[in-house]
Amino acid sequence: MTTTSRVIVLGAGIGGLTLALELHRSGIDCVVLEAAPRLGALGVGINLLPHATRNLARLGLEDDLAAAAVTTRESAFFNRFGQLIAREPAGRFAGYPWPQFSIHRGDLQQVLLRAVRDRLGPDAVRLDHRAVRVIQDRSSATAHVRHEDGSTSEVRGDIVVGADGVHSAVRAQLHGDTAVPRYTGYMMWRGTTVWPRFLTGASMVRAGWLATGKMVIYPIRDDVNAQGDQLVNWVAEVEGPMLDARDWNRPGLIEDFIGPFADWHFDWLDVPAMIRAAEEVLEYPMVDQDPLGHWTDGRVTLLGDAAHPMVPRGSNGAAQAILDAGALAAHLAAIGDPYRALSAYEAERLEATSRVVLTNRVNPPDALLREVFDRTGDRPFEDIADVMTPEEISRFGESYRDVAGFSLTALAQP
Repeated sequence: MTTTSRVIVLGAGIGGLTLALELHRSGIDCVVLEAAPRLGALGVGINLLPHATRNLARLGLEDDLAAAAVTTRESAFFNRFGQLIAREPAGRFAGYPWPQFSIHRGDLQQVLLRAVRDRLGPDAVRLDHRAVRVIQDRSSATAHVRHEDGSTSEVRGDIVVGADGVHSAVRAQLHGDTAVPRYTGYMMWRGTTVWPRFLTGASMVRAGWLATGKMVIYPIRDDVNAQGDQLVNWVAEVEGPMLDARDWNRPGLIEDFIGPFADWHFDWLDVPAMIRAAEEVLEYPMVDQDPLGHWTDGRVTLLGDAAHPMVPRGSNGAAQAILDAGALAAHLAAIGDPYRALSAYEAERLEATSRVVLTNRVNPPDALLREVFDRTGDRPFEDIADVMTPEEISRFGESYRDVAGFSLTALAQP
């Protein structure tokens, strides 16, 4: 069986669903093909930075996101002794016109999915449609699809967008074995724990450093029980061999990583107790891929993790997929010819995302923790002012915001 649609989006993740909404806003017909036979609340927490929430607010989703998320007030940096290094306000608290949201990935996906089905119709997202290859000619592109029962079908359109994640079939078709994972030398364990509020109740904490263990901790749901506790997302990074291939939903074991954090009993948070009370623990290797030389071949292009897998630091993977979606829809709306539109999209986004991928490797926002670690020799300090000046501290965050495209100056541009 063959069906048709102007734009075929492969993947109902954050990038694919956002693209569907952006296309609908631009009056462009599309269909989303998702490999999974059902969509559940998979994953743990992510952060939506102001450049991402700007685009989602433009799509009319800010209120829905605010109801599902924690509106982040600040980023706070600590050493592994629980000493405060720096605080910086986030989102609207920092003067942005848009908030920063900390949210469960499954909650974000459900907000997007409901909006797609409400606006585009209940059949706009077709589950159990695993795209295995794409063929094209001068007039169309066709996704060949396999279903769970072994049957196959085809969906034909003007273009195909591979938003099918780190294991993208479209990227594999375009680039073969050239796009291979690059392991950083650090494993990541992630979990969620129901826990009392800490600090402001809306703080994103980065603590420690990779040489002795680093953590990122922030709440992603408010008032999850009668005590007013939150669902807290945490990420632990520890040096070690790469345990398994990339799988965002692979279960992990607490005993494999808790050692470096066993004495993190701070007056504002008992970290090992929080870890041991986790509802779930997932493990993932800290990997990315070298930037690709091109995303587009004729009527076929890539978006999000399929185009630019990056080390999950800096809260930017989802944001860059959301920015991809806005740019692609804008070029398709402005340029009638699919070839020229996809080329313009790639020209706008490939270099920008490549800079983020490479910066995440060496100078993410938490590089401030590395600097303090090096200057103190991994020892407690008497006063952070004896270690770094406020101007030096500020430069770390501002440099990353410039590269990632969400400095106040950048977002003030029309």
